[in-house]
Amino acid sequence: MIRHLTAVWTFRHFLLSLVSLDVRRRYRRSAVGLGWSFITPVAMAFVFVLVFSDLLGADPRTYTTFLLLGMAVWSFFKECAVAGSQSLLNNEAYIRQSPLPFGLYPLRSVLGIAVHAGIGLGVALAAVVILNGSVAPLAILWAVVPALGLALLAGWAVATIFSFAHVYFHDTPHLLEVGAQVLFFLTPIIYRPEVLAGRYPWLLRFNPVNLFLELIRTPLLTGEPAAAKAYVYAVAGTMLLFGLAAATIAGLRRRVIFHM
Repeated sequence: MIRHLTAVWTFRHFLLSLVSLDVRRRYRRSAVGLGWSFITPVAMAFVFVLVFSDLLGADPRTYTTFLLLGMAVWSFFKECAVAGSQSLLNNEAYIRQSPLPFGLYPLRSVLGIAVHAGIGLGVALAAVVILNGSVAPLAILWAVVPALGLALLAGWAVATIFSFAHVYFHDTPHLLEVGAQVLFFLTPIIYRPEVLAGRYPWLLRFNPVNLFLELIRTPLLTGEPAAAKAYVYAVAGTMLLFGLAAATIAGLRRRVIFHM
């Protein structure tokens, strides 16, 4: 695994050029360009606040920040799984021509996704500052940055695992889309975790997205870092995913080319 990570680092300039190409291509000939990464979360949050703030008895101001932060984290992991699953097949031409490390291609997708998720998170942070009328909540960013790093590594591992699965089973993205639709409503994104904690605590405990929601959203909304055990669980979960991704690459890298 160390050798593989070293190889990815060696080709980092090529990787970053591919990520830059993806971002430019996504908004080519678009009048708004990257502005869509601002518009989309704001529009979605407006609809959810309009519908659910009264239904859940939540203050629209606090619910807006709660929702924007939750959607930024959720969209990152969803796209890592769904879009990341197509990484190897989308880069088949490179794979057939150059002996580059396989982990580079899912990382290409994840870094592009991280750009847009980062903009969404920036919108959420701006909302936190504006609606609180103070920059004080930004003082807790030191507790959020490690969680963002772990989220990036976990997203890379998830994209790697599903990208290999997609080569062997081409319905993988469709299954992931369906699974994401279900998991969205089983994750406390549009409602408070307490809604599930009473009757279905296992849904919170075994939902990896909820773990990162706690690490990223809780400090910014409460001004206090998440519990230490949440960071321990996040590190352990990320290491487990990384181990599965490494095992997938080691076991399938010599054979995957014959299934493309």
